[in-house]
Amino acid sequence: MLKKLFHDGSCRWLLSLFLGTSVILTACNSQDSNITNSSSDSDTLKLLYWQAPTILNPHLSTGTKDLEASRITLEPLASYDKNGELIPFLAAEIPDRENGGISADGKSVTWKLKQDIKWSDGTPFTAADVVFTYEFLSNPQVGATSAGDYEIIDQIEAIDDYTVKITFKTVNPAWNRFFIGGSGIILPRHIYEEYNGENVREAPANLLPIGTGPYKVVEFKPGDVVVFEPNSYFRNADELGFKRIELKGGGDATSAARAVLQTGDADYAFNLQIEAPVLKQLETGGKGKTVSLLGTLSERILLNFSDPNQATADGERANRNNPHPFLTDKKVREAFSLAIDRKAISEQLYGITGEPAANILLLPQEYNSPNTSYQFDLEKAQQLLDEAGWKDSNNDGTRDKNGVEMKVVFQTSVNPLRQKTQEIVKQGLETIGVDVELKSVDASIFFSSDPSNNDTIEHFYADLQMFTTGNYSPDPSNYLKDYKCDEITQKANNWVGNNYSRYCNPEYDKLWLAATQELDPKKRAEIFVKMNDILINDFVVIPLVHRADVTAISNRLQGFELTPWDRNTWNIKDWKFE
Repeated sequence: MLKKLFHDGSCRWLLSLFLGTSVILTACNSQDSNITNSSSDSDTLKLLYWQAPTILNPHLSTGTKDLEASRITLEPLASYDKNGELIPFLAAEIPDRENGGISADGKSVTWKLKQDIKWSDGTPFTAADVVFTYEFLSNPQVGATSAGDYEIIDQIEAIDDYTVKITFKTVNPAWNRFFIGGSGIILPRHIYEEYNGENVREAPANLLPIGTGPYKVVEFKPGDVVVFEPNSYFRNADELGFKRIELKGGGDATSAARAVLQTGDADYAFNLQIEAPVLKQLETGGKGKTVSLLGTLSERILLNFSDPNQATADGERANRNNPHPFLTDKKVREAFSLAIDRKAISEQLYGITGEPAANILLLPQEYNSPNTSYQFDLEKAQQLLDEAGWKDSNNDGTRDKNGVEMKVVFQTSVNPLRQKTQEIVKQGLETIGVDVELKSVDASIFFSSDPSNNDTIEHFYADLQMFTTGNYSPDPSNYLKDYKCDEITQKANNWVGNNYSRYCNPEYDKLWLAATQELDPKKRAEIFVKMNDILINDFVVIPLVHRADVTAISNRLQGFELTPWDRNTWNIKDWKFE
């Protein structure tokens, strides 16, 4: 009902009931869905996101578009720049052995916080907010998407108002994983403490967040627009570059790029997953330029180890206890991988913005496995399916076995480049006798993390699904955790967890645990490489393209800097017009 109200544009002021209390969330105009610009173009930053944000609490979403929008107003303790150096945000300094921040036994880290920081409503920021954020994330009733990242923590305590000590359950070399970067956002205790439970989705701050960042949200229409204005309590408020930021969602990547590069109607376009020839032509417009970084991102296909067509007694499909009729067979998974022409996808569609990928762990370089490779071999793929007993016994063009037809649903988000990738994948699979149905889902739904929506990546009610992700920290343990047995997403855990494939391998889990306790950097790197190799060689995930993070910025925008370890808006406090 709430989503419908936001989209029908039938009110002047939108009211929503939270625990029986009417709260004004945003204004909407029945005559015009566009934002009325109260500032001139010289001080209004215009951002275009073809994947529109739907929630502004990063701990309740896995969608990059939500996390990017949230990052404009919310902050972590620190974040990594493009060189892998930790930059303080809410922290006064970076912990190390010399300043006493990192314990000698590897079991704790102590952070000193900046003083005189205030939330955008004027409330002081203290160590109590950091402690509360941990309590919030670790509360199973909240169902935070980032909860698993913090499981190794034993306790967090406020030594004083500006000192926080994090104690781990065991030796932990990755002290720098917590409250760092886009996944380490700190939440205000005084705003969320009454929503620290099953009522968390009712918190008004999920839509109108209170943050310590440079800009505050003054209007939000989920799936449409977000309007920001300067946070007058920000520590460097007098240095901010804009009086207003308008983030417009919807449309497609090509039109977003055109608005920046050709027409000059926008200053920034997000995540330009566009065919290389089209992007090259748009760049001739003269109004802007593309900025790219070949970082950690890989476009990949996930295979479902559970049966999306079989339901439990209460109607749950793709349950871990109902194995897939053929994707649980390694020979079948390998055949699928062999039937995919990665080179064609990379060269024909991505060009200079991507290259064929053999791994899902790409950076830092010491973790990029030299042991793997990819291969396009339709003959070998057909041979493997024959060996597995899948043959076309009824001459209908589709392989079958024991009365089961080898038919798959292959889903991804709506994007012309992804739909063309689907077509290449479909052609290869159908050549080896697999019937393929293509499905595309609007990105605002596909990446929404909405537990009530069956079309999200968490539900994975399909056989194959494709999207891009990567590790947003030089320490990849959080990223690789997504394939552990206890990370499987199910109805029982309210679709929390990132193991969408429902893959479970005790050997992999043991390696992950070892990596979280190994203090020797060389040995730790060897473990990470082994984990990547298991996923690749067991064909749990099929990497397609090592994708560059491509954005477009206007010629007048300065201070923009990409980092593979945080969201693109991570340093928006430094953005200015020429």
